[in-house]
Amino acid sequence: MRLVSLLPSATEIVYALGLGDDLVGVTFECDEPAAARSEKTVVVGGRDTREMTPGEIDDYVRTQMVAGGDLYTLHADALAGLAPDLILTQDLCRVCALPSGHVDDALSHLGCRAEVLSLDPHTLADVLDTFVEVGAAVGVRERGLDLVAEAQRRLATVQESIAERPRPKVAIVEWVDPPFTGGHWVPDLVAAAGGEAVAARPGRRSVQVSWAELAAPKPDVVLVTPCGYHLDGAVRQAEAVLPHFPGAQVWAIDGDGLVVRPGPRLIDGVEAIAAILHPEVVPEARPGTIRRVR
Repeated sequence: MRLVSLLPSATEIVYALGLGDDLVGVTFECDEPAAARSEKTVVVGGRDTREMTPGEIDDYVRTQMVAGGDLYTLHADALAGLAPDLILTQDLCRVCALPSGHVDDALSHLGCRAEVLSLDPHTLADVLDTFVEVGAAVGVRERGLDLVAEAQRRLATVQESIAERPRPKVAIVEWVDPPFTGGHWVPDLVAAAGGEAVAARPGRRSVQVSWAELAAPKPDVVLVTPCGYHLDGAVRQAEAVLPHFPGAQVWAIDGDGLVVRPGPRLIDGVEAIAAILHPEVVPEARPGTIRRVR
């Protein structure tokens, strides 16, 4: 089966299921594994924001949304040339990836008969379900079930390690200019890691809040996990939040790698957050994934 992934998390799921050879098309943001972007055809492009500040990115996104513009560009001719059987996309967040409706319209215009599977998880449990959903769609449902079983085993290991321990209050910062709190599955990661997510929105989209709202619950730990950034970018943004949380530990996390992409590496995220919250009983996180800023 010829697969096209229009979101980075789906690309990671495809590879985790052992289907990398079936993947023929990806987006410009599909950087895990690195071979996905270098060896596959890129069928979705977007603006390079690497030289923009968080505030400039936010302004750009808001301007595009108000104007009814698109943040991503589907290279329809390239997509048609791949003759895909299945396209993996989403409707969860217009800021994160191309919506499935755009894909359906393009396929109709091109006369392409590919099946479109939209992955729209809202919780950690939903994310695990997508592993089975993708596996079933390509005829390897058992691999999806095995992937879920391994994730659940690792989550259970964390739970055993932190049983009966106090649960620190944790503020999640998904963006710093303006500040956004953690939503969807991100508070679930904190709960699974032995913390209490405060000023968060479990199962619902992340929203803009004030620094006062984030600081009001007096969090013990602040996790800065900016969408679209790996560790170095997260560290720079974490340094900017220090004045707002004078009494808390502040940590930067590889947001794209461990927190915001709803794929297999969310389990790495739980383990990394548990290492932050309960270092006495949980092994250290892998190098390059987290860093204490204060």
